[in-house]
Amino acid sequence: MHTRPSAREAAARNEVHGPRPDKLAGRIAEASKRQELQDPDEGLGRLGRAVNKAAEIVGVASLGAIVAVIFANAVGRYAFNTSLIWAEELVLLLVPWLAMAGVFLSVRRGTMIRIDFFFGKLPRRVRRPLSPLGHLLSAGVLTFLAGISIQYVLLFGGDRALYLDIPRGYSSAALVAGGVASAVAFLVVLVREHRELRRGSGR
Repeated sequence: MHTRPSAREAAARNEVHGPRPDKLAGRIAEASKRQELQDPDEGLGRLGRAVNKAAEIVGVASLGAIVAVIFANAVGRYAFNTSLIWAEELVLLLVPWLAMAGVFLSVRRGTMIRIDFFFGKLPRRVRRPLSPLGHLLSAGVLTFLAGISIQYVLLFGGDRALYLDIPRGYSSAALVAGGVASAVAFLVVLVREHRELRRGSGR
């Protein structure tokens, strides 16, 4: 005859074997939902929020225009047997602005994709000085990207798009603005982490 386990026995079983898969999946879904609904700029001042909001507007406007043009072009092609000959050009001109807005916001909000596997294996006394070096290296790479982009804009920025007849420099300028802004964002993160570290050590 099987008896139903008591609440204490069930709790002890959960401690040994962990929560049931369905409960674990529910917790993961709840945590993901809570993270998605959380304000990504929580704790920032007015200036920080305004900077991030401006980058969001650039990114959303670029993405919205890209989606609208592609959708209109697809509808025109399959429903009316016509297409927007300038659609591809506009998309290519807007993609750099969308990409650099995303890079900037990911740096500002600490959501930049990175691989911490080998970094986490290092001793703590080694990780502490390497972390700011990583920020400096990232800022240096983005500054280099901005410098190369400036040269590109000066050389080819005056070339005009074939159908839209606007200078391609408007698109390349995104790499300059985004590179500089993202490099500064990495430096701001570096300074903030340094202050938090000093505050934590009581100095």
